[in-house]
Amino acid sequence: MPDMQAHVNEFLVKLRKRKIEGSQATAKLTAELLRSVISQQRVPYSNQAGALVDAIKAVGEQLIAANPIELAVGNIVRRVLHIIREEDLSLTTAAMAGLNLSSVSDDDDDAEYEENPVLSAAAVAAASRSTLRPPSLQTLLEDLPDAAAIHRTSSSGGDSEGKSKSADKSSRSRRLKHDVIEAVNELIQDINTCHELIAEQAVEHIHQNEVILTLGSSRTVLEFLCAAKEKKRSFRVYVAEGAPRYQGHLLAKDLVSRGLQTTLITDSAVFAMISRVNMVIVGAHAVMANGGVIAPVGLNMVALAAQRHAVPFVVLAGSHKLCPLYPHNPEVLLNELRSPSELLDFGEFSDCMDFGNGTGSPLLHVVNPTFDYVPPKLVSLFITDTGGHNPSYMYRLIADYYSADDLVVQRRPVIGS
Repeated sequence: MPDMQAHVNEFLVKLRKRKIEGSQATAKLTAELLRSVISQQRVPYSNQAGALVDAIKAVGEQLIAANPIELAVGNIVRRVLHIIREEDLSLTTAAMAGLNLSSVSDDDDDAEYEENPVLSAAAVAAASRSTLRPPSLQTLLEDLPDAAAIHRTSSSGGDSEGKSKSADKSSRSRRLKHDVIEAVNELIQDINTCHELIAEQAVEHIHQNEVILTLGSSRTVLEFLCAAKEKKRSFRVYVAEGAPRYQGHLLAKDLVSRGLQTTLITDSAVFAMISRVNMVIVGAHAVMANGGVIAPVGLNMVALAAQRHAVPFVVLAGSHKLCPLYPHNPEVLLNELRSPSELLDFGEFSDCMDFGNGTGSPLLHVVNPTFDYVPPKLVSLFITDTGGHNPSYMYRLIADYYSADDLVVQRRPVIGS
């Protein structure tokens, strides 16, 4: 697939050069790319799911390695792998159900009827185990069609049965790809509408005359607050500016243009202002399996201030931000060190060089991290497109979206993490 590989390479370049930013945009484009890979992938007659899984894993490893800090990329890769396994399990279960009905309706041959229940019972038991352990499903997929084919061939002995078997396999292959693509389309739609679904819950959490604090800029937070305003809620918003990129300035302008009463404060003023606040509402870069949050730098300070003054700390996150990895793994606690020029101009930095020792080594070092880690004990509530959840429930919610076997997709550490 040279055209497909060129498309993948183009996307890899955009990820490496940070041409794509934001979890939603990254997740959507990743899902669309994987949908194209599935659409153009040629699958064999046997083990169609295995072929699709291998293809997605091969592309997914490249995507994750291109920009490991964009955890949404790995999330979508694993979501698509889970979709393939679920759709294949559904087709396998349906095929076994048909086999059972066929054996029960065959009253002319008692010997066949005595053999079929044994095979069906074993297959059903294997499928039941596969629901909890996806790897064992592959064995079922490889073995069950052959056993059924042998049974049909021995019972008929005609060439027409062989042709029928090939036609069934070809039809099943097309059906699997079709079902997977339809499920990926639903995933893309969920990514597109996550802001609206989260915003619909705003009126349940924001009440009259409250004071809301947020930090930096988040489209999800913007839509959430504006949805409450549209429901005739009257409240004030404090926006911490989010230095050094000052994304909070953009959010403050957007809120004012939507008619919300907004106060812009410095990040260092959070502790001074938190006693006036009724609730902290923030966005997230990723939500880890333990309920911890990878968030823009400065949010851990806000969370500590909120805990100190018993102010609820609410995190808004679409389901594509739910990551099945745990932060105790050093490769998961990723951080990107951004350019020092966001803190100091290059001219100012050159004045801090020590040329007396002949090496020109700097006396001043600038560290500009992008993310904070907020532990789950500092989070009061998560609001996702599926509703509100406590941090302790996040691992169960994440389990609905990912298969255990899909977590083996490799990740690489980031320089400066």
